[in-house]
Amino acid sequence: MKRSRFVILIVLGVLILDQALKIWIKTHLTYGEEFGLLGLDWARIHFVENEGMAFGISFGGEFGKLALSLFRLVAVGFLIYIIHALVKAGESKGLLLCFALILAGAIGNIVDSAFYGLIFTESTYHSVAEMFPEGGGYASFLHGRVVDMLYFPLIDTTLPDWFPIWGGKRFEFFKPVFNIADSAISVGVISMLVFHRRFLRTGQSSVTAAASGASNGSDEEE
Repeated sequence: MKRSRFVILIVLGVLILDQALKIWIKTHLTYGEEFGLLGLDWARIHFVENEGMAFGISFGGEFGKLALSLFRLVAVGFLIYIIHALVKAGESKGLLLCFALILAGAIGNIVDSAFYGLIFTESTYHSVAEMFPEGGGYASFLHGRVVDMLYFPLIDTTLPDWFPIWGGKRFEFFKPVFNIADSAISVGVISMLVFHRRFLRTGQSSVTAAASGASNGSDEEE
Protein backbone atom coordinates (compact mmCIF):
# COMPACT_ATOMS: atom_id res chain seq x y z
CA MET A 1 0.00 0.00 0.00
CA LYS A 2 1.31 3.44 -0.90
CA ARG A 3 2.26 5.63 2.03
CA SER A 4 -0.11 8.40 0.98
CA ARG A 5 -3.05 5.97 0.87
CA PHE A 6 -2.00 4.54 4.23
CA VAL A 7 -2.07 8.00 5.83
CA ILE A 8 -5.44 8.86 4.26
CA LEU A 9 -7.01 5.62 5.51
CA ILE A 10 -5.74 6.21 9.06
CA VAL A 11 -7.01 9.80 9.11
CA LEU A 12 -10.41 8.87 7.67
CA GLY A 13 -10.78 5.88 10.00
CA VAL A 14 -10.12 7.95 13.14
CA LEU A 15 -12.34 10.79 11.91
CA ILE A 16 -15.26 8.48 11.17
CA LEU A 17 -15.05 6.81 14.60
CA ASP A 18 -14.62 10.14 16.37
CA GLN A 19 -17.48 11.93 14.63
CA ALA A 20 -19.85 8.95 14.71
CA LEU A 21 -19.49 8.66 18.49
CA LYS A 22 -19.79 12.42 19.04
CA ILE A 23 -22.94 12.69 16.92
CA TRP A 24 -24.49 9.71 18.70
CA ILE A 25 -23.69 11.27 22.07
CA LYS A 26 -25.14 14.65 21.07
CA THR A 27 -28.37 13.15 19.74
CA HIS A 28 -28.96 10.53 22.44
CA LEU A 29 -27.71 11.88 25.78
CA THR A 30 -28.55 14.93 27.84
CA TYR A 31 -25.68 17.03 29.13
CA GLY A 32 -23.97 15.33 32.09
CA GLU A 33 -25.67 11.97 31.46
CA GLU A 34 -23.47 8.93 31.87
CA PHE A 35 -23.49 5.13 31.83
CA GLY A 36 -20.95 2.43 32.60
CA LEU A 37 -18.98 0.41 30.08
CA LEU A 38 -18.81 -3.38 30.36
CA GLY A 39 -20.00 -3.23 33.97
CA LEU A 40 -16.78 -1.51 35.11
CA ASP A 41 -16.95 1.27 37.71
CA TRP A 42 -13.84 2.97 36.31
CA ALA A 43 -14.90 2.99 32.63
CA ARG A 44 -17.80 5.29 31.71
CA ILE A 45 -19.40 7.35 29.00
CA HIS A 46 -20.00 10.78 30.49
CA PHE A 47 -21.26 13.54 28.19
CA VAL A 48 -19.73 16.98 28.63
CA GLU A 49 -18.67 19.70 26.22
CA ASN A 50 -15.33 21.42 26.14
CA GLU A 51 -14.99 25.08 25.17
CA GLY A 52 -11.22 25.03 25.05
CA MET A 53 -8.36 22.63 24.61
CA ALA A 54 -8.05 18.86 24.88
CA PHE A 55 -9.11 16.97 28.03
CA GLY A 56 -11.55 19.69 29.09
CA ILE A 57 -9.00 22.49 29.59
CA SER A 58 -10.47 25.97 29.10
CA PHE A 59 -8.73 28.71 27.16
CA GLY A 60 -9.58 32.39 27.56
CA GLY A 61 -13.30 32.72 26.85
CA GLU A 62 -14.76 33.49 23.42
CA PHE A 63 -11.68 35.32 22.11
CA GLY A 64 -9.42 32.54 23.34
CA LYS A 65 -11.65 29.94 21.71
CA LEU A 66 -11.51 31.74 18.36
CA ALA A 67 -7.73 32.09 18.64
CA LEU A 68 -7.43 28.39 19.50
CA SER A 69 -9.61 27.40 16.52
CA LEU A 70 -7.47 29.49 14.16
CA PHE A 71 -4.31 28.03 15.67
CA ARG A 72 -5.67 24.53 15.09
CA LEU A 73 -6.31 25.35 11.42
CA VAL A 74 -2.74 26.58 11.00
CA ALA A 75 -1.42 23.51 12.83
CA VAL A 76 -3.40 21.19 10.55
CA GLY A 77 -1.95 22.90 7.48
CA PHE A 78 1.56 22.51 8.91
CA LEU A 79 0.95 18.83 9.71
CA ILE A 80 -0.27 18.17 6.17
CA TYR A 81 2.89 19.84 4.82
CA ILE A 82 5.12 17.68 7.04
CA ILE A 83 3.29 14.46 6.18
CA HIS A 84 3.46 15.23 2.46
CA ALA A 85 7.21 15.79 2.74
CA LEU A 86 7.74 12.60 4.77
CA VAL A 87 5.72 10.52 2.31
CA LYS A 88 7.87 11.80 -0.54
CA ALA A 89 10.99 11.00 1.48
CA GLY A 90 9.85 7.40 2.00
CA GLU A 91 9.79 7.59 5.78
CA SER A 92 8.58 4.56 7.72
CA LYS A 93 4.89 3.83 8.06
CA GLY A 94 5.33 3.82 11.82
CA LEU A 95 6.36 7.47 11.81
CA LEU A 96 3.63 8.33 9.31
CA LEU A 97 1.10 6.58 11.57
CA CYS A 98 2.10 8.88 14.45
CA PHE A 99 1.61 11.99 12.33
CA ALA A 100 -1.62 10.64 10.83
CA LEU A 101 -3.08 10.08 14.31
CA ILE A 102 -2.13 13.60 15.40
CA LEU A 103 -3.59 15.07 12.21
CA ALA A 104 -6.82 13.09 12.53
CA GLY A 105 -7.24 14.17 16.16
CA ALA A 106 -6.66 17.82 15.32
CA ILE A 107 -9.17 17.72 12.45
CA GLY A 108 -11.70 15.84 14.59
CA ASN A 109 -11.80 18.59 17.21
CA ILE A 110 -11.76 21.34 14.57
CA VAL A 111 -14.94 19.87 13.08
CA ASP A 112 -16.67 20.28 16.45
CA SER A 113 -15.46 23.85 16.93
CA ALA A 114 -16.23 24.90 13.37
CA PHE A 115 -19.55 23.23 12.67
CA TYR A 116 -21.29 21.82 15.76
CA GLY A 117 -22.55 25.25 16.80
CA LEU A 118 -24.17 25.58 13.38
CA ILE A 119 -25.77 22.14 13.07
CA PHE A 120 -26.89 21.34 16.65
CA THR A 121 -29.15 22.96 19.20
CA GLU A 122 -27.90 23.41 22.75
CA SER A 123 -27.39 20.28 24.83
CA THR A 124 -28.89 20.76 28.30
CA TYR A 125 -29.31 18.74 31.47
CA HIS A 126 -32.95 18.15 30.51
CA SER A 127 -33.02 17.83 26.71
CA VAL A 128 -31.11 16.11 23.94
CA ALA A 129 -29.67 18.24 21.14
CA GLU A 130 -31.42 18.34 17.78
CA MET A 131 -29.37 17.99 14.58
CA PHE A 132 -29.98 20.45 11.71
CA PRO A 133 -32.68 22.46 13.53
CA GLU A 134 -34.88 24.80 11.51
CA GLY A 135 -33.96 27.82 13.61
CA GLY A 136 -30.23 27.24 13.37
CA GLY A 137 -27.69 26.04 15.90
CA TYR A 138 -26.45 27.34 19.23
CA ALA A 139 -23.31 29.18 18.03
CA SER A 140 -21.59 30.73 15.04
CA PHE A 141 -18.79 29.31 12.87
CA LEU A 142 -15.65 28.38 14.86
CA HIS A 143 -17.49 28.93 18.17
CA GLY A 144 -18.91 25.44 18.67
CA ARG A 145 -18.01 23.26 21.63
CA VAL A 146 -16.02 20.03 21.46
CA VAL A 147 -17.89 16.92 22.59
CA ASP A 148 -16.16 14.80 25.24
CA MET A 149 -17.42 11.51 26.61
CA LEU A 150 -14.65 9.05 27.60
CA TYR A 151 -14.20 8.99 31.36
CA PHE A 152 -11.89 6.58 33.20
CA PRO A 153 -11.66 7.38 36.94
CA LEU A 154 -9.29 4.51 37.73
CA ILE A 155 -9.06 5.65 41.35
CA ASP A 156 -11.95 7.43 43.08
CA THR A 157 -11.55 7.49 46.85
CA THR A 158 -11.32 9.68 49.94
CA LEU A 159 -7.83 10.13 51.33
CA PRO A 160 -7.35 9.18 55.01
CA ASP A 161 -7.33 12.00 57.55
CA TRP A 162 -3.66 11.43 58.36
CA PHE A 163 -2.62 12.14 54.76
CA PRO A 164 -0.62 15.43 54.57
CA ILE A 165 -2.47 18.54 53.26
CA TRP A 166 -5.21 16.64 51.38
CA GLY A 167 -6.31 14.35 54.21
CA GLY A 168 -10.06 13.70 54.22
CA LYS A 169 -10.49 15.07 50.68
CA ARG A 170 -11.67 13.21 47.61
CA PHE A 171 -8.93 11.93 45.30
CA GLU A 172 -9.71 10.97 41.71
CA PHE A 173 -7.39 9.59 39.02
CA PHE A 174 -7.85 9.83 35.99
CA LYS A 175 -10.25 12.80 36.12
CA PRO A 176 -10.31 14.40 32.61
CA VAL A 177 -13.13 13.55 30.19
CA PHE A 178 -11.90 13.27 26.61
CA ASN A 179 -12.77 11.93 23.16
CA ILE A 180 -11.35 9.73 20.41
CA ALA A 181 -9.64 12.71 18.75
CA ASP A 182 -7.81 13.56 22.00
CA SER A 183 -6.80 9.90 22.32
CA ALA A 184 -5.43 9.83 18.76
CA ILE A 185 -3.30 12.92 19.41
CA SER A 186 -1.97 11.48 22.68
CA VAL A 187 -1.16 8.07 21.17
CA GLY A 188 0.54 9.73 18.19
CA VAL A 189 2.70 12.01 20.34
CA ILE A 190 3.64 9.32 22.90
CA SER A 191 4.46 6.79 20.16
CA MET A 192 6.70 9.34 18.46
CA LEU A 193 8.52 10.08 21.71
CA VAL A 194 9.03 6.39 22.46
CA PHE A 195 9.68 4.85 19.03
CA HIS A 196 10.84 7.69 16.80
CA ARG A 197 13.32 9.73 18.81
CA ARG A 198 15.67 9.71 15.84
CA PHE A 199 13.20 11.81 13.89
CA LEU A 200 12.77 14.21 16.80
CA ARG A 201 16.54 14.73 16.90
CA THR A 202 16.88 15.28 13.15
CA GLY A 203 13.31 16.25 12.27
CA GLN A 204 13.95 19.73 10.88
CA SER A 205 16.69 18.61 8.50
CA SER A 206 14.66 15.55 7.50
CA VAL A 207 11.60 17.60 6.63
CA THR A 208 13.68 20.19 4.76
CA ALA A 209 15.38 17.50 2.72
CA ALA A 210 12.08 15.76 2.08
CA ALA A 211 10.44 19.00 0.98
CA SER A 212 13.35 19.65 -1.38
CA GLY A 213 12.95 16.17 -2.83
CA ALA A 214 9.21 16.68 -3.22
CA SER A 215 9.75 19.93 -5.10
CA ASN A 216 12.08 18.08 -7.46
CA GLY A 217 9.32 15.60 -8.23
CA SER A 218 10.62 12.53 -6.42
CA ASP A 219 8.13 9.64 -6.18
CA GLU A 220 6.87 8.05 -2.98
CA GLU A 221 7.82 4.48 -2.22
CA GLU A 222 5.41 1.62 -1.79
